[in-house]
Amino acid sequence: MMPRQNWTDERLDHFEKSVNERFDRVDERFDRIDERFDRIDERFIEINKRFELVDKRLDRVDEDIRELRQAVTRLSESMNRNFIAMAMLVVAAVVFF
Repeated sequence: MMPRQNWTDERLDHFEKSVNERFDRVDERFDRIDERFDRIDERFIEINKRFELVDKRLDRVDEDIRELRQAVTRLSESMNRNFIAMAMLVVAAVVFF
């Protein structure tokens, strides 16, 4: 076992100063980290704004797709009616002529 060292007032003062300096440096580093987080928060605000624009554009795309589906449905219905009308004409031509 190692013998216990005696700490003088002078050594304790020096130790306290050393500990305080180290904690001051740690505080400075945390201050820098806080600044970096603030900058990151600002960047996220900008990113959120850009996502809002993307959301608006996607909403417009969704609306365009809905309109396109409606147009295709109307075209399909019209083609079906025309096909039935032509089939009836062919049957009528065969039966009556």
